[in-house]
Amino acid sequence: MDACLSVEREVDKVFGKFQQISCHSQKTLGELVQHVEGIRNELKDAAENHELTAAQSLILSQCIKKVKDSVTFLGSNHKDLHSSVSKVGKAIDRNFMPDINALGQDSNFDCAEKMNLINEVICEHFFRKGMLDIAEQLIQDADLQVDGTNKEPFIEINKILEALKGRNLTPALQWAQMHRDQLQAQSSSLEFKLHRLQFIELLKGGALNQQQILHYARNFGIFADGHSKELQVLMGSLLYLRQGIENSPYSHLLDPIHWLEICDVFTRDACALLGLSVDSPLSVSVQAGAVALPSLLNIKQVMQQRQVSGVWSSKDELPIEVDLGSDCRYHSIFACPILRQQSTDHNPPMRLICGHVISRDSLNKLISGNKVKCPYCPVEQSPADARQIHF
Repeated sequence: MDACLSVEREVDKVFGKFQQISCHSQKTLGELVQHVEGIRNELKDAAENHELTAAQSLILSQCIKKVKDSVTFLGSNHKDLHSSVSKVGKAIDRNFMPDINALGQDSNFDCAEKMNLINEVICEHFFRKGMLDIAEQLIQDADLQVDGTNKEPFIEINKILEALKGRNLTPALQWAQMHRDQLQAQSSSLEFKLHRLQFIELLKGGALNQQQILHYARNFGIFADGHSKELQVLMGSLLYLRQGIENSPYSHLLDPIHWLEICDVFTRDACALLGLSVDSPLSVSVQAGAVALPSLLNIKQVMQQRQVSGVWSSKDELPIEVDLGSDCRYHSIFACPILRQQSTDHNPPMRLICGHVISRDSLNKLISGNKVKCPYCPVEQSPADARQIHF
């Protein structure tokens, strides 16, 4: 982010200088044109072979000098502008690595199985975003075998989202009522929020919708226990039907942010019912890569400068810890208290009979003969008694 801001500052300087030079150039050229036209008008009435007077010659000489000085000044400004533009390129080269191939691994694309997996992830992303035509074309071009039942939920979800963006709650309400039991099982408030939005839409009609509003309020009966405070607010707004909700203490109910929130709530709960994450694996991978890439490029450059690039030889672990933020934490991570390393598939956590947990590499290093002594207590055991732990 700092790199982008640094480049943006240089670009802003170029735009500012361009505007300044543009205004000054237009003003200078306008004055020159008026000055030359004035001299031309003075000489226009003179005879064809008329000799210029000393005063006229002086005026023409001064005019020519003024034009040359102005052209020189404009050329200098133009060169200065080019200098500022070149600084943008230097800022880009300074803040961004032009070649990131050094961090890539060709083994990720070396077989058809891995390529099919990557294409399936991309295809699922397009389905999630409602880009059905692009996904279908990718399936055809990559010769993917995608079950039709995997596409139908995404098609339905995107249709409902499009309706919500158009402020049509009917499809979403029908879907929520159809899946009421599953939504209640996961403590979802989606159906209540949909009914609340529909109620607010009726409130906008004022006193003319009073009977319809009272009739619709019966839908809130099943939500009385879990949303009593919200229902009190909705019922209190009925007192201001005649003067208008927008002119009452309940005007916050009309905030458009509620429509954006309902789209997020529906997406989250619908994906939860399907056993999917809210964000597609592709978008999560790209975001994580964007966060980690600057740190990895820096450490790679430092290794090359110090000629210790061989230190980073393992393909399954990074040379430094990269914090991707809380949004990218999906499962527990075990770090061996002995070697201070995170566990991997090849170095999983192992539970000793005393209950303490260390990594497999630590276990192998602690073996003495046919016994292993726990590093935290005096209990000894056979290495075969250790059990792998799955978090």
